[in-house]
Amino acid sequence: MLSVLTENWELFRDGFWTTIKLFVISGLLSLAIGTVLAGFRVSPVPALRAIGTGYVNTLRNTPLTLVFAFLVFGAPKAGLNLPNFFWSAVVALTVYTSAFVCEVVRSGINTVSPGQSEAARAVGMTFVQVLGIVVLPQAFRAIVPPLTSVMIALLKNTTIAAGFSVLEAGAIPAVMAERGQNQMLTLVWITVGFLILIMPLVMLQRWAERRTAVAA
Repeated sequence: MLSVLTENWELFRDGFWTTIKLFVISGLLSLAIGTVLAGFRVSPVPALRAIGTGYVNTLRNTPLTLVFAFLVFGAPKAGLNLPNFFWSAVVALTVYTSAFVCEVVRSGINTVSPGQSEAARAVGMTFVQVLGIVVLPQAFRAIVPPLTSVMIALLKNTTIAAGFSVLEAGAIPAVMAERGQNQMLTLVWITVGFLILIMPLVMLQRWAERRTAVAA
């Protein structure tokens, strides 16, 4: 059993390293874009609310595989040329996950007492200042558990990139099949690898849930 891993260590190492890069880059970008979109959703400007709502409703109801297909195959025909398949995967994961991050952040914003926002506006703060200084710091403390769930889903979703020529963890079984390796053991080791990556996120989620429960 161990030989399947040791004899193909470079394949597993490179595959999971690509998965980690996809996850970290897409996660950070999704967090930034999703937070901006959440600001749009609660903005007093109707046009911004419409943009945020349209983006979220469209992406949340679009299969991720279709988003990948558009970025990999459709975007170049539309004149949008990304450097390689890796960055196409990053963009696909980012635009898709941002919609879910947006809704989580928006739910956190809604937990903050309206009176605090009204008090901040009363002393002359703009909407952006109220959101950035008063509302979001409190909202983020409340949304760590659901936001962690979105990040766990993102980590799992990186495997879809394997179907679009990105050599990450999801692509390992196909390469191992070409080498004549045991597929069952290959899947076992891939599962172990994902458990190692997911466990820190699960621990963070449980810690945040306990802290939120105590604060409540």
